[in-house]
Amino acid sequence: MHSIHNRLFLLFLSCMMALLIIGSYLYYRSTTEIIHDKIGDMAEKNISQTAGLFDLLLEGYDSVTKSLNSNYELLRLLELRDKETNPAASANMERSITNILGAAFYSREDIIGIHVVTHKGKLYNYEKRFAGVIDPGFTDTDWFKKLKDSSGEMVWMGLYDGSVINTMQKEAVFVFGRQLYDLDTYKKIGVVFIETDPKPIWAAMSNVTISPNSRVYIANNENRIIATTEKDGVETPSFSGLPRPDSDHVIVDKSTDQLIVAAKAELADWTVFGLTPKADINAQVVEARKYLLIVVLLLVVMSTALATLISRNIASPLKLLIRQMRQVEMGNFTGTVNVNSFEEINSLVSSFNRMVHRMDELIERITLASISEKNAELQALQSQVNPHFLYNTLDMIYWMLDERENDRLGRVILALSHMFRYSSDWQEASRTTLRQELDQMRHYLTIIENRLEGRVRTEIRIDDAWLDVMLPKMTIQPIIENAVKSGLEPLNRPGLLQVYTRTTQRELCIVIEDNGIGMDERTLTELQTALSDGSSAIRGNEGHVSAANGGTAGDRAVMKRRGIGLPNVHRRIVLMFGEQYGLRIESKEGAGTTVTIAMPLPSKGRKIDEHTDR
Repeated sequence: MHSIHNRLFLLFLSCMMALLIIGSYLYYRSTTEIIHDKIGDMAEKNISQTAGLFDLLLEGYDSVTKSLNSNYELLRLLELRDKETNPAASANMERSITNILGAAFYSREDIIGIHVVTHKGKLYNYEKRFAGVIDPGFTDTDWFKKLKDSSGEMVWMGLYDGSVINTMQKEAVFVFGRQLYDLDTYKKIGVVFIETDPKPIWAAMSNVTISPNSRVYIANNENRIIATTEKDGVETPSFSGLPRPDSDHVIVDKSTDQLIVAAKAELADWTVFGLTPKADINAQVVEARKYLLIVVLLLVVMSTALATLISRNIASPLKLLIRQMRQVEMGNFTGTVNVNSFEEINSLVSSFNRMVHRMDELIERITLASISEKNAELQALQSQVNPHFLYNTLDMIYWMLDERENDRLGRVILALSHMFRYSSDWQEASRTTLRQELDQMRHYLTIIENRLEGRVRTEIRIDDAWLDVMLPKMTIQPIIENAVKSGLEPLNRPGLLQVYTRTTQRELCIVIEDNGIGMDERTLTELQTALSDGSSAIRGNEGHVSAANGGTAGDRAVMKRRGIGLPNVHRRIVLMFGEQYGLRIESKEGAGTTVTIAMPLPSKGRKIDEHTDR
């Protein structure tokens, strides 16, 4: 759990899953609401259309009864037949009445039978099956009493499993009728009721169904079922608790476990109810849920693969970097990391490679510095014979000369003793200050000035601000020694040795300048090449060909002892401060030589011995 690969994987996967869950939930909720709204709108539209169909159907039925009630010939024959006693005339009248009923019967295809009952109980029929048996007790039924008690309006009696009057007619019928009146006297003549095929009503009712379990009811104002699509065994709802709309409104109720829609037929006191279980409505939601689940599972798999790919792309370069860091911890600075990843990781790897390369360079520089310091120390010690015994003996000679008041020789001996002490003390530090280097230089000049007896004059102009600057030990003295021995001592005139400082924007320069014999072009080029290459080939006498000149061949042959040469001084300055610093030599034959010690200029706020390139 602490690896960047696993954490990135879990982080990315968690974010993707959170977004996926939230998006899926919102999509599912929105889809559910849309489906419910669409189904509700569809149910509302369907029941509104069904109510319109019922109105058209009832209007047609109403026109049939009105046509019979307005048929003057029919009404006249019915009234005369009740008074006629002649059998032949009665038969003719009945035949005419039957023909009028037959004309009305064939005006619509869905009419099964037309029945007219006069107020005196005479029955006239026209139906598909003439061999039927008339129910003798139909006059005592509720529907007939309701029809007989009506005052001329249409009476919609509803659906029946068979004919209400013909016991042989077992097919379902839809029954309606009205009173027949004499249009002149407005006297009741009888009743007419018609039985029709209920298929048009069922077809209109089926338009309300949304699912196979949808139920459609037509109920009147007395909550009596006129027609229904309900199957046997299904509990009939209580219509008293169901909402009833106005004549021109449709009600959609979603508050219960069923979707209830209701609309009112204008030509009858009917209310059409459609009841659909919400479980059926949610079937579409379940299908949408299954589809959404499949999509979510696919997205989860894709998210997992994508999270793995991204976390691996980020973690793999870092793992390579960590592996190389462990190699660096073990001391292997030669390896590099090569990756091609994100820009930030590429930058990190490049910085690491540069850092390792820099560390390798610094270690090599430190190693070379250590070797150079050891060489300088050995070379200094080689120029001495038992230095401790020697400078102790020199101190003893100095005190003996002091007792004899030989001050001049005593100063030389004392300066020589200090020089031995300073040059032999390499265990304390390989660095020193400019102040200590100048003290060492003055001791050496004391010896030189006494030896040459006024042939060399020295001018020292060092700014006190730079006296505490750190530099490698034994830096100035070898340059002064070479300037005197190879440049000023061979002169046949008095020589001048100048030591001073100057600064640039970035460098502090210690300049050792003499007006000695100088160097020719070839010798100067060889010396500059040796310094720039860091060569250690110039040793011994060649090391003394420095500030003053390259010296003659004879001079080099005479000087056999080994000392700290200019390449060694230059190399230690480079190792301490960087390759842009070190010794810079300028010389002209017969005019003198100038050696410049270039070091970094200490900036404000930084200790004087701190250097960025170190």
